[in-house]
Amino acid sequence: MLKMKLKLNIDELTDDFFEDTRLLGITATTKSYRFCWAINNMIGFNFRLNPDIEIHLQKKGRQYFFPVYQFTVPNTDLHHFIYHNQYDGEYLLPEFKHMDFLWLVKGDCFPDEDCYNLIQSVKKINGVQLIAELTNEHIKNKGNLVF
Repeated sequence: MLKMKLKLNIDELTDDFFEDTRLLGITATTKSYRFCWAINNMIGFNFRLNPDIEIHLQKKGRQYFFPVYQFTVPNTDLHHFIYHNQYDGEYLLPEFKHMDFLWLVKGDCFPDEDCYNLIQSVKKINGVQLIAELTNEHIKNKGNLVF
């Protein structure tokens, strides 16, 4: 009897996940639920905590949990996800320790102009100190964002 070993290609899975995405890094002096509440009220989105896609990491024998908020634009295939980048001293993307939140836009085309308008709107939220688009080349641990 032949025994076959199958190996999951994590790099390919990650590349597929990040196809048609944009990632923003945000520094803000607020809790994640308050930040999402402000976005919902000021920009008109409807972010909700999605415990089904919460990111679980195990490092140094400890469990870390990173909440993910989700909003899908009605009648489209455009999904927005906000990750809290820090939990109990550990970071989801350690290369961006200065970023409190990571905003992933995935799905339908999200043109440069829409991204620019979103950035300008988020800058107006009280407590937001910095928002910048993060390019895939600078993300070393992007597999941590895959749910």
